[in-house]
Amino acid sequence: MTHLAGSGHPGGSLSATDIFSALYFRVLRHDPANPHWEDRDRFVLSKGHACVGLYATLAESGYFPVETLDTLRKLGSPLQGHPEVGTCPGIEAPAGSEGQAFGMAIGMAIAAKMDKRANRIWTMVGDGECDAGPVWEGAMIAAARGLDNLTAILDRNRIQQDDFCANVLPTEPMAEKWRAMGWHVIEIDGHDMVQVVQSLEASKSVAGKPTMIVAQTVKGKGVSFMENNVDWHGKGPNKEQYEAALRELGGAS
Repeated sequence: MTHLAGSGHPGGSLSATDIFSALYFRVLRHDPANPHWEDRDRFVLSKGHACVGLYATLAESGYFPVETLDTLRKLGSPLQGHPEVGTCPGIEAPAGSEGQAFGMAIGMAIAAKMDKRANRIWTMVGDGECDAGPVWEGAMIAAARGLDNLTAILDRNRIQQDDFCANVLPTEPMAEKWRAMGWHVIEIDGHDMVQVVQSLEASKSVAGKPTMIVAQTVKGKGVSFMENNVDWHGKGPNKEQYEAALRELGGAS
């Protein structure tokens, strides 16, 4: 997708792909044939630049034809560089400004509580995104409201747009910060599918507080020249890089 578009965000999409797969093929209560089903779980991608990975997951789940993926970032395509509501089936919230969609997910969780609905709200934030104040304002609100119908996943790949997170704005100890805010925190290897699924399932039984799953991940996971490489935050691979990446991932060019 990013090769054809000549742009996009492959690194942060690859770090999150295992989690997307666990959510949509194992954990979420959803119906691709009825994306507006009122009792569905909602997944909100707050780190919206990783929508490339989410689009691929939605297509493989049956929300729209896989062939549509080739239209990423093209004029008139439902698959824009950041997710938009109303153009792409399965997208629950727009995401661009850091922390904005996280706040929307919290609002959805509050609404579900008020309406006494059983559906859960799931959201993913980036560690670079946690530089932004709205994330922490939302964290306090979610804890204060006891939103145990909310599970957040932190894609802790340790790289943001221009550099390693520690060089831009150090946020360690990250897990302890969320605990201090009043969240139930689970720390996992975000590429160990057993840990990913078990943590997502376990969050459903937490009572009285929201859950934060801190997933230690690798930016560009699975492609050697992209892994832990700041350069692959936001650009598409050329033809040679694309073919090399597919070979490493076991795909066919």
